[in-house]
Amino acid sequence: MRKTVTIAIAFLMGFANLALAQNASDDNDGSKWQFRLRGIVVTPDESADIEAIGGDVDISTAFVPELDISYFFDENWSVELILATAKHDVEAVGTAAGDIDLGHVWLLPPTLTGQYHFTGSDFVPYLGAGVNLTLFYGVDEGPVADDVEYDTALGFALQGGFDFMLNDKWFLNLDVKKLFLNTRATVDATTALGATVDADVDINPWIFGFGVGVKL
Repeated sequence: MRKTVTIAIAFLMGFANLALAQNASDDNDGSKWQFRLRGIVVTPDESADIEAIGGDVDISTAFVPELDISYFFDENWSVELILATAKHDVEAVGTAAGDIDLGHVWLLPPTLTGQYHFTGSDFVPYLGAGVNLTLFYGVDEGPVADDVEYDTALGFALQGGFDFMLNDKWFLNLDVKKLFLNTRATVDATTALGATVDADVDINPWIFGFGVGVKL
């Protein structure tokens, strides 16, 4: 975890220095705020290493709204904060004890990306990369486990998409993100199995979004 945090901080500092340098060299130093509202599909690309009982994990797809806020250093460089929360059903599958319903959990994964926008027309593609912090809350442990806990996770994000300008202010947006997200889950199944089981879980969701945005 310490190594991951160090890499994340180094990435953000490096991008900030690059963006500020770009901004300082640009004649147009007027910054812009940009807001998007998307509908997103969160599709986990999940796998798990479950101690003692083996097996794997199945995590459901979620459909939720997403708000993002962007700040432009200049015409091309920006940072974007992505805000959304989603509920996912969780099941341990193929274990020595069979398939185990682990209820559901809410994920709050604020994500900060640095982006480069390819300007010059009404069609504006962009690429981005950044860091993600995922908080787990609202856990329902299901009918079998006595309790389920998930560790807060720090991960990375890659992003690509485009804006299509309708006029100088409003635009449509299509966006794809890949989060590299891992957590440690602790399942207290003392009543059912007489044991507490730990699992190393890769969630690694794909996030597909479509929406509308505005420049202010």
